[in-house]
Amino acid sequence: MSGAARARKTLSAAAGLFAGPAAWFVNTELNYALAARACAGGFPTIPLVSAILLAVVLAGGTVSWRFWRRIPQDRDAEGGTPDHLLAASGVLASLLFGCVILLQGVAGLVFTGCER
Repeated sequence: MSGAARARKTLSAAAGLFAGPAAWFVNTELNYALAARACAGGFPTIPLVSAILLAVVLAGGTVSWRFWRRIPQDRDAEGGTPDHLLAASGVLASLLFGCVILLQGVAGLVFTGCER
């Protein structure tokens, strides 16, 4: 296997690990930045941003999950591979960060940004 193919394989296994924290970080920072605008404008931008970034997290988790499902069953008898662990960790991390982003989006529906 060439170096580029190996790198693609590892990146697809770790997509959930990269997409989840990155999307959560962007979501949190945009929520802080847009809270005042949400109060002034009346348009719920925070839930919209959270929905978009939740889709990013779910896409990363789906890539990791597809990679995890493609691993042959005979490797499971040997104890798995590092890529198998990386893909499973990516799926679980994307679920965790997806729940956090979802809760932040729901909070944007409950709180208007005008509370002080």
